[in-house]
Amino acid sequence: MSSSNLLIIGFVWPEPKSSAAGSRMLQLIDQFLAQGYKITFACAANTSDNTFDLSQLGVQTQTIALNDAFFDSFITRLNPDVVLFDRFMIEEQYGWRVAEHCPNALRILDTEDLHGLRKARAQALKANETFEYKHLLNDFTKREIASIYRCDLSLIISEFEMNLLTQQFKIDPKFLLYLPFLLDTISDTTKAQIPTYEHRSNFMIIGNFLHKPNTDAILHLKKSIWPVIRKALPKSEVHIYGAYSSEKSLQLHNEDEGFIVKGGVEEVDPIMKNYKVCLAPLRYGAGLKGKVFDAIKNGTPCMMSQIAAEGIFKIKDASFLIENDPIEFANKAVALYTNSNTWAKARQKGFEILRTKFDKQLFELNFKEQLNHIKSNRVSHRESNIIGQVLSHQSMKSTKYMSKWIEEKNKAN
Repeated sequence: MSSSNLLIIGFVWPEPKSSAAGSRMLQLIDQFLAQGYKITFACAANTSDNTFDLSQLGVQTQTIALNDAFFDSFITRLNPDVVLFDRFMIEEQYGWRVAEHCPNALRILDTEDLHGLRKARAQALKANETFEYKHLLNDFTKREIASIYRCDLSLIISEFEMNLLTQQFKIDPKFLLYLPFLLDTISDTTKAQIPTYEHRSNFMIIGNFLHKPNTDAILHLKKSIWPVIRKALPKSEVHIYGAYSSEKSLQLHNEDEGFIVKGGVEEVDPIMKNYKVCLAPLRYGAGLKGKVFDAIKNGTPCMMSQIAAEGIFKIKDASFLIENDPIEFANKAVALYTNSNTWAKARQKGFEILRTKFDKQLFELNFKEQLNHIKSNRVSHRESNIIGQVLSHQSMKSTKYMSKWIEEKNKAN
């Protein structure tokens, strides 16, 4: 195992301070490093000031391009044992190249979250319709499921999404692995150092402004929720944080309304510890919400919509923290803010969830064993995946031939 090579093909370079996806990627890298893998991270996107320095972890990096045969020679030389695709779009772009030049490499898809589910919920919201199965039948879902079938294993971050794939779409569970955020247990010593109810004030909301569900949630908060909270608590403020704030988002700033746009922060933990309540009124989205986990680990109770709580809290266990109706959401947020007992109950519930559902020790051994099992039984595993074989047949490879056409067109220019 110590000589195994892993190639990660990234949709973007990891930005753990800007997005939950960036944190997730570093968690996966840590898991593979712990298993003795030598890792190369390749990506066609541009870097930014927020890009994490992977060399700190001993990870090699390689800049690649879309629709470019350089990747073929690169992966042939690297000859990885395992290739991890960061989201289905990356598998579409590079999966066929991996299969052709390194056919024995185990192909893993990290879905991050189900993009088809997020798209379906956005469509339902835009049409002012109740979310139904028909909304799931969009192009994103079809492409994503095709990508899942073409891979040997897909990592699914949410229990809800795991159930959706196995029950609604009837995907065999042996091609899927539930692997949520992999977090460290918070010690009693650390908990004791977290500021208490009396040492906190105001509300906050956080989220990358490039992520449309976040900007929608902020607008929803300003229009339908915050006026109700502000009326009940006229001296309170809500502070809005997030990377990549735009001029449009900064225009939401209104000190008279107590609606304060702060923008990006270098470190979220020390900031979040100052606030009494975090707000997450997401109206659409998928996966697990990093903002909720940031709140939990900093002992900051979070008032959530059902979508924000999905895969983390069950409604029956935390109904006082979950609400979709904007008026009731505001009323529950006020109750959470003003009642120290309710606040303490919410905080304890969060710590309990981290310990029982997301402690990385709960998943590490199973992840390692699943990888080794599929690697050892690669041939029979793939033979049992007839749909994957169909989707990998040359007659189905539209993405391959489109890529080759673009490649030749680029040469001509």
